[in-house]
Amino acid sequence: MKATWNGATIAQSDDTVVVEGNHYFPAHSVNPEYLRPSATHTTCPWKGEASYHTLHVNGQENPDAAWYYPEPKDAARQITGRVAFWKGVQITQD
Repeated sequence: MKATWNGATIAQSDDTVVVEGNHYFPAHSVNPEYLRPSATHTTCPWKGEASYHTLHVNGQENPDAAWYYPEPKDAARQITGRVAFWKGVQITQD
């Protein structure tokens, strides 16, 4: 699978985990040069607290377009160490 935004490949991996329709990529498959830390956090009742990254690609920003669960609850342990995307990030088979 491949995650792209603004003409750049943000992540690419054959090992994604799909939860609630979202592909969670292994953190090591995400290009860190496109990520900027965000202060945003949200809470999911069964996954736990999510943290976010803003994408910065070719001079443009996509706030909070990547998220991950630093310490997911047991029910979501399969997404430990993984990152998902939204807000216009295209997920396609590569």
